Amino acid sequence: MTAPLIRRVAAEALGTCLLVAVVVGSGIQATELTRDVGVQLLANSLATVLGLGVLITLLGPVSGAHFNPVVTLAAWLTDRRGGRGPGPRDVAAYVPAQIGGAVAGAVLADAMFARPLVHFSTHDRSTGHLLLGELVATAGLTLLVFGLARTGRAHLAPAAVAAFIGSAYWFTSSTSFANPAVTIGRAFTDTFAGIAPASVAPFIAAQSAGAALGLALTTVVFGRSTPTLVPAPADEPPLAAEDVGRRLSDRLRRGGI
Repeated sequence: MTAPLIRRVAAEALGTCLLVAVVVGSGIQATELTRDVGVQLLANSLATVLGLGVLITLLGPVSGAHFNPVVTLAAWLTDRRGGRGPGPRDVAAYVPAQIGGAVAGAVLADAMFARPLVHFSTHDRSTGHLLLGELVATAGLTLLVFGLARTGRAHLAPAAVAAFIGSAYWFTSSTSFANPAVTIGRAFTDTFAGIAPASVAPFIAAQSAGAALGLALTTVVFGRSTPTLVPAPADEPPLAAEDVGRRLSDRLRRGGI
């Protein structure tokens, strides 16, 4: 990332704002169109998948499209020695921008649907099974983001992250917030997507534990650092797929792998 810090911070604030506006706004729209909770969740999750994919594609080249304090902090923790990830100054700027953007996104969604601009949610989400759902969702998201990076496939993040969050809406009991900034923002709207302020701290604690678990799983599965891709010598043409398979088979037979 070579953009100046001010532009990267603006991208993080704008991206998180629009993400929460999508989540909250689609939730409001869904509840106004149908009373079927399953259809409401389907509409909410579909809008989130599409919106998140677009936002990561659009803003990723500027800031990395974290939109999530646990992703920012995990990137700093894993790359602080190699100098490839965000530094302390970046983290100190990104996290408040993400939280401020999330709150602004909730207020914006309420304004678009003529709701009170700030009306704290009464939707309690503090039970243990919901916290377990958040731990699983955040661990899975962290494993996905950093697993893609360590295998040189970070370019797949827009589709992969959006698909994971969309599926986690349905397979986790918490509907997969997996994001402390989004959690805080959603406390400011007493709508379908809201969360009671008293439930925010337990959710963030579960998300933090999930991020730590996700990083541990990333290390177990992919190792500690991003692999270096070694190009073929200049005088050696690239191998065809069948040649690669044949050479691997030969090495396996000889015990070379």
